[in-house]
Amino acid sequence: MGIEHLDVRAHARQRWAARAALGCAVLAVLLPLGYARGASLLLVAGVVLGAGLTVAALWWVLTRRGAARIAAGTLAVAAPVGVVWWFAVVNLLWVVIVSAALWGVAVWSGKFALSSTKSHQRHVPEHRVPAPTRPFLIMNPKSGGGKVERFRLKERAERLGATVHLLDPARHEDVAVLARDAVRNGADLLGVAGGDGTQAQVAAIAAAYDVPLLVISAGTRNHFAMDLGLDRDNPAACLDALTDKGVELHVDLGYASGHPFVNNASFGAYAAVVQSPAYRDDKVRTTLELLPELLTHQRGPRLTARIGDAVIDAPQAVLVSNNVYRSDDLVGLGRRERLDAGVLGVVGVRVDSAAEAAGLVLGPNAPGLSLLVADEIVVEADRPEIEVGVDGEALVLPTPVHCRVSPKALRVRVPRDRPGVPEPKPPLDWRRLRKLAAAVGRTALPKHRERYGWAHELWNRRR
Repeated sequence: MGIEHLDVRAHARQRWAARAALGCAVLAVLLPLGYARGASLLLVAGVVLGAGLTVAALWWVLTRRGAARIAAGTLAVAAPVGVVWWFAVVNLLWVVIVSAALWGVAVWSGKFALSSTKSHQRHVPEHRVPAPTRPFLIMNPKSGGGKVERFRLKERAERLGATVHLLDPARHEDVAVLARDAVRNGADLLGVAGGDGTQAQVAAIAAAYDVPLLVISAGTRNHFAMDLGLDRDNPAACLDALTDKGVELHVDLGYASGHPFVNNASFGAYAAVVQSPAYRDDKVRTTLELLPELLTHQRGPRLTARIGDAVIDAPQAVLVSNNVYRSDDLVGLGRRERLDAGVLGVVGVRVDSAAEAAGLVLGPNAPGLSLLVADEIVVEADRPEIEVGVDGEALVLPTPVHCRVSPKALRVRVPRDRPGVPEPKPPLDWRRLRKLAAAVGRTALPKHRERYGWAHELWNRRR
């Protein structure tokens, strides 16, 4: 009786959240129509114009120099300020604020209602396996501003029975060779405390020899560790995986012409910028200095990306990711819901004018933005070699560059008790919300439980 009662209450909350979402959405539309009436069209036009001018001005900031750049920067600030000032003068600012707040409540309530079905989620399976007996760890003492020393990672790992190799900052050491030699000498686990680029090199050896990889979140950004659900604030917690508290996840590994990546490979403007020797010392100034010629095709290669039957011609940038980054939720940008879907995510950007830049406000539907899913992509160019950023490492590769994904090739050992990956919010489905709002009994789950947004819908169509 108690469990059934709780179940009924959960479904009641779900229904009322759906009703609140629909009600707030209707009010958000009716408020400007009822108060401003004919001026409501001016409200919409003002918001769209302000957003478009701001994005266009930012495009000019990136593609101009000198006085033109200063003027564009001024416009980027003045456009939204001017729109707010105009709304205040005509006494419509409060309408915009209240309507935006209603939309915020509608979106939050709608996602709460849809999230409670759990129909959009699929967790990576955990595998219980014995703890390693001869783990070998590679640690970069400079990574993450000295996290190895600050958290005493070497001493803690050695107390747990691991052999630790501390990289020498004074000389170059090939981590792939170190990892390969360790496996040949009997290591049954490879671990790395360092950046994503170092982790990718060790991951390739772990996958080739079918031994688990231990990721220690001692890098600067730790994107791979974030998507594995590891504790990025306390890298020492990752060492719990060396004990019987560890479990295995089987995840995918990407390759760009044989070079492994756990996160992504980038082509175009960003890849060219990071090649500059001045980039590490002054990132902002170097980027602003190089982008005008790169974005206007005065410098750099002309790229062509081929994804099955689709072609992205002359993009300024192409990002190929190991699984798909979220694009339908601002909170989820930069995160991947899954690491085991066996696909590459492809983001291509081609913008040739301020008007096309302004169109980027449409998000995933922008004409200059290509969002695709594939298991292989070929990047061609009008020159024999191109710059490529592979997990943040600057490389120069011969063209064409073939990118592929190796499904579930990598065994990653992680602590069973870890922060985990935040539950993704499902995309808003107003039709589903209407059904939830109208339900009088228990809400049935949809027949098709796997819904991972635009990316997996596209992938299913290709299949």
